Amino acid sequence: MDSLTQATLGGAIGELLLGKKTGKRGAIVGAIIATIPDLDVMLIPFCNNLQRITIHRAYSHSIVFSIIGAIFISFILSKIKSFKEISFIRLYIFSWLALFTHMLLDAFTTYGTQLFLPFSDYRVSFDSINIVDPFYTLPLLVGLLITLYSKNQSKSRFNKIGLLISTFYLMFTLGIKQFVNRKFETALKKQKIEQFDLLSVPVKIGSVNWYGVAKTKDSIYLGKYSFLNTQSPIHYESFPVNDTLLNKLDPHLADRLKWFSKGFYTVVKDKDKIRLYSLQVDMRGVKQIGKYKAPTAGFFEITSNPDKSYKLQYKEH
Repeated sequence: MDSLTQATLGGAIGELLLGKKTGKRGAIVGAIIATIPDLDVMLIPFCNNLQRITIHRAYSHSIVFSIIGAIFISFILSKIKSFKEISFIRLYIFSWLALFTHMLLDAFTTYGTQLFLPFSDYRVSFDSINIVDPFYTLPLLVGLLITLYSKNQSKSRFNKIGLLISTFYLMFTLGIKQFVNRKFETALKKQKIEQFDLLSVPVKIGSVNWYGVAKTKDSIYLGKYSFLNTQSPIHYESFPVNDTLLNKLDPHLADRLKWFSKGFYTVVKDKDKIRLYSLQVDMRGVKQIGKYKAPTAGFFEITSNPDKSYKLQYKEH
């Protein structure tokens, strides 16, 4: 999710667990802690283009990091005057929740989060919410701000209400996703497309518009469903996967691009360059470029050099 949402969630947790003893300080510290995992973006300028797709939401977004990081953070807080009266266990729970909820919230988006590092680089992604979604953020933010600035003695209930509404909405998106998946599956079967893996992701604001990607042995089928036009039939555009084109690339490069796409990609050759469209992390619909159709706007372009090295760039149509 975006930084504002992550900070707001951390602030709401801080107010809930520490607010009675620390006032606004608990929310402020919670907001700061909740943004720590995203500091991994500071490493991006020092990475090559291939490393950049693996460095974000990696070790700093793992469960192990949340457990160990919470120990260091709670130890530091226990030495600060404003937090000395709070038990170490409570400080640890607060610190761990501020970190872990950041990672968990990111896992609901399509980019994916490597929660199980260093044991596995599997990218957990529930694909049910956009990176920016005001329907999740606003109740959380409003509840927290009312609590922090209201003079009412029972003001903390607004923060709790905000947390409940935003959490309910997050769970609701999973239910919406299951409903949409059935719509996509039904349309696929009507068009006699069998034995497929299905990816569905929301686009734009809220969980109103969705793209579905079905992958068969040799093709990708891209369709769209909208709650604003439920009577419109789902029409699928097909694209060949062209997996054999990846055999000409450096094996490590090909493996990482497949990993990043979680298997949902298409490959095309353009003169001496190879383009890979990753539909797991970029879903903007079919683009018509002259007589050529692309499944989305963004793509990885790989240029092989005579010395067997390569140049990897991310571009857009």
